[in-house]
Amino acid sequence: MVIASITTSVDGYITGPDDGPACGLGKGGERLHHWVMGGPWTYEGGHAFAMHGPDKEFFDELVSTVAAGVVGRGMYEAAGAWGGTNPFPGPLVVLTHRPEDQPAPEAGFTFVSGLDEALARAATAGGGGDVSIGGGADVIRQALAAGRVDELVISTAPVILGAGKRLFDGFAPDLDLEVAKVYSSPYATHVRYAVKK
Repeated sequence: MVIASITTSVDGYITGPDDGPACGLGKGGERLHHWVMGGPWTYEGGHAFAMHGPDKEFFDELVSTVAAGVVGRGMYEAAGAWGGTNPFPGPLVVLTHRPEDQPAPEAGFTFVSGLDEALARAATAGGGGDVSIGGGADVIRQALAAGRVDELVISTAPVILGAGKRLFDGFAPDLDLEVAKVYSSPYATHVRYAVKK
């Protein structure tokens, strides 16, 4: 199964403006991930994953079946390549127009140039477990448009950013979704949608 998962603001942004290595979620975008950090945090301060309550229940259930992941080059670069080492459990495939920039194998990243190849590599590397598409928005839009997503998971933070990158900017396909499960905390409402085929 392919699961696309991402956090948005109420007005549909996945980052604030000016996202990049020094400010991965853009200006003001760190508020999107209060649920991940267990409360307010800043780019400047030390922070750790401190999920609790419904946020942790949601996350633990979501990742319990995931064996490999796919992300876009933009997300990889905005995250500063996670310090040069894959921080996620399981292999991580990076979709990029520049696969020749492949880092050393011990970093835990595989660079590929096409969506189908990325999903196939992740599925093979994951040994039959679920594949997670973690973003950015362009990769999720491509996978949805290609009919490759089985489940769309949107965590909505209670914030209006007003600017940044939108999840569905320029997305034209008409899709039906079915609410499979909902979790809610003071920091986010997480909805797992089955994508109707």
